[in-house]
Amino acid sequence: MVKVAIDAMGGDFGPEPIVAGVLLALKKKKFLPILVGDESEINKFLTDEFRSKIEIVHTTDFIAMGDSATDALKRKDSSIYRAVELVRNKEAQAVVSAGHSGSTMSVATLRIGRIKGVIRPALATPMPTYLPNKKTLMLDVGANVDCKSEHLEQFAIMGEAYAKDILGLEAPRVGLLANGEEKSKGNEITKETFALLKDRDTFIGNVEGSDIFNGEVDVVVCDGFEGNLVLKTAEGTADAIGKILKLNIKGSWLRTLGAILIKPAFNALKKKMDYAEYGGAPLLGVKDCTIIAHGKSNAEAMMNACFQAINYVESNVGKDIEEGILKHS
Repeated sequence: MVKVAIDAMGGDFGPEPIVAGVLLALKKKKFLPILVGDESEINKFLTDEFRSKIEIVHTTDFIAMGDSATDALKRKDSSIYRAVELVRNKEAQAVVSAGHSGSTMSVATLRIGRIKGVIRPALATPMPTYLPNKKTLMLDVGANVDCKSEHLEQFAIMGEAYAKDILGLEAPRVGLLANGEEKSKGNEITKETFALLKDRDTFIGNVEGSDIFNGEVDVVVCDGFEGNLVLKTAEGTADAIGKILKLNIKGSWLRTLGAILIKPAFNALKKKMDYAEYGGAPLLGVKDCTIIAHGKSNAEAMMNACFQAINYVESNVGKDIEEGILKHS
């Protein structure tokens, strides 16, 4: 049975949505969640039905969102440190956290360690497209602000492995994010990376920001600065569109009637853009599965983060990343 260590304290809303998400996951899949945090707080949200199906590792310390990422390395009794240690000590196979993302990445990278040959782990996230059941995997989205071409080359290898093993794509199309499709576009790092990737069968060349959402590419490679900007801009745009629609619908009864008629389409759009549908972002390049969920994750998001962890553990993605890196090193 897959064992998943879960930081129960780090999210913006405390343990309630985290525990609720774990209970939802247990209703659909069999696994062993190990909740790390204040036992008295966790027990407030556990039901008798699932109490025997969950383990708790008690600790009262946790890394708050305003703390420094390096604090977690010193505070060895914090919930994220203890959760990662469970994976390091082989008492769990994956760790999930909706807490301080910088702390989670730092502790996981240093305590679990990197896959052989990996220079820097990368945070990957699926982005929605307008095509049914089609997502675009983008990495890095925040782990590495400043990158060299060899880092981006490895992101491409890791993203391709994840797309094959987890997303089920036989030959994922890999693109390099740039300000134009021509190979002459981009900054110096982009041009150097293009030269490193150009002979790979799966590489389709430079892609623009719009290609992330049109289904023309399966994996988009960029540094963490660009990736995080794209991610936050996409979230902000989706929120703005929703608010604009609501404001305009209130303008007349005719618009209100029209909104009622196309409400199912609005709901489908909202669901497609909702981060809760994806659960979290895997930190690719560390030896064992690390899933970083949104700080504002609700129960559904935490449920899906647990599913992501289980799917990762049951796949060969770690081994395939190592083989891919060593082959091209």
